[in-house]
Amino acid sequence: MILVTGGAGYIGSHVNKELHKEGFDTVVLDNLINGHSYAVKWGDFQKGELADIEFIRSVFNKFDIEGVMHFAAFTSVGDSVKYPAKYFKNNYKNTLNLLKVMGENNVNKFIFSSTAAVYGIPKNIPIKEEHELNPINPYGKSKLMVELALEKESQSSSNDFKYSALRYFNASGADPECEIGEDHNPETHLIPLVLDVALGKRDKINIFGNDYNTPDGTCIRDYIHVNDLAQAHIKAFKSLDNENSIEKVYNLGNGNGFSVKEVIDVCEKVTGFEIKKEVVDRREGDPDILIADSKKAFDVLGWTPKFSDLDRIVETSWNWLDILSD
Repeated sequence: MILVTGGAGYIGSHVNKELHKEGFDTVVLDNLINGHSYAVKWGDFQKGELADIEFIRSVFNKFDIEGVMHFAAFTSVGDSVKYPAKYFKNNYKNTLNLLKVMGENNVNKFIFSSTAAVYGIPKNIPIKEEHELNPINPYGKSKLMVELALEKESQSSSNDFKYSALRYFNASGADPECEIGEDHNPETHLIPLVLDVALGKRDKINIFGNDYNTPDGTCIRDYIHVNDLAQAHIKAFKSLDNENSIEKVYNLGNGNGFSVKEVIDVCEKVTGFEIKKEVVDRREGDPDILIADSKKAFDVLGWTPKFSDLDRIVETSWNWLDILSD
């Protein structure tokens, strides 16, 4: 059985569904601060806090857990700047609680939901895993701290600790079967924000700067479908049984970049609605371009994104949000 922390959230719930389609049994641990109980349609659900180490112990005592996929984290960059201690406590300290209980129960397989934010402002595009790690906000720093803790654990553990840290770029899209999807409050991701304009939930979409060093002047990002992320987690988990595998960190992106204006254009095409937009001032710290080099995941894990087309990614989001708004 696999423990999925944060499994009621956006990415965790999609991974949980894919795990069950692959024949795995799961137990989902979530405090429902940002997650949704309706998203836990598969496996056993345990509501609680990773800050409560006795609660974690009770879950490990109740279930026969063979590995952990860890998604429980705060993820807002802006919020992390305002409340850094909150992010270090929740994202880093609580992960140490989880690792401690894993050690007590001789559970040695761990898949970590990391982020491209560990790179900071990129010096080279596309970004390889070997790129300098220099996060520029507490969110990225908290994730990097966990990565460093995992590295130390794998080097010193007495129970043959194995892990993979998966650095996502822009997670996007929704379950094609519309059973689950993206449901943040407040929403911060570009695609659902643009689609909310088409649904009449927002008056317009703000474009933060149009003077970047890109073909149309707006930022370029690498959008990766959430189901493709889910498949990468499963492949990474299975790879931990490969004694010859020495790779521990993988980028997860399509390797294709789309600008903010291109995303808006695709949203207009998919929905059939004109999207009202306004150019406003840049946000501090936004790089011109963020595109992943995911060759290592392709070669080592045998992972290939199936939703590489932006139209298809937006279509899955639109179908889900249309249902959610009913």
